[in-house]
Amino acid sequence: MNNDKARIRKKLLIEGSLALLISLSVLIFYSYKYIPNSSELETWNFFGINFTKNGYNKIYIAIYYYLGKFVPLYLLVIWFITCKNWWYHAILIPIAMYAFQLFIGLYGSSSSKVDENELLYLLGVCMVIIPIVYFIRVKLFDKHVHGIDLDAIDAELKEYKERERLQKEQDLKGKKL
Repeated sequence: MNNDKARIRKKLLIEGSLALLISLSVLIFYSYKYIPNSSELETWNFFGINFTKNGYNKIYIAIYYYLGKFVPLYLLVIWFITCKNWWYHAILIPIAMYAFQLFIGLYGSSSSKVDENELLYLLGVCMVIIPIVYFIRVKLFDKHVHGIDLDAIDAELKEYKERERLQKEQDLKGKKL
């Protein structure tokens, strides 16, 4: 009984934390509105992190872009971690897309080059993830939709081969007599 209470308490704590993180995403996304809107402002310090214009006209526009990429990335990561469906690996594709876009936005040399070459980077990610997801889908589709269980088929084939072997042995014994 104590173990059940501890497990329930832990589950409620985890689910409550996830709900809090998801509900904070709206506040995080619109926090760019509280950044000073001045063209003269070159840097802005927030909890020891210095933000610059980084090629944008104003700092708040740069922060708007960063948050526009960070919040969906943040929500997709939460979804990926908590997803229990067989296709959850497919969520890695938009995660990679937003991560590349955020990286280019933060470390790129100019704001005019944003969202241009991420497709090339995503191609490599897709080449790995899509076959994995398709393989899992085929396995599940065969097993649950068509009722094909490869392990059962292998066991049946082994049993059939064993019967053939026993039949051959009996035939050989019958010929010797």
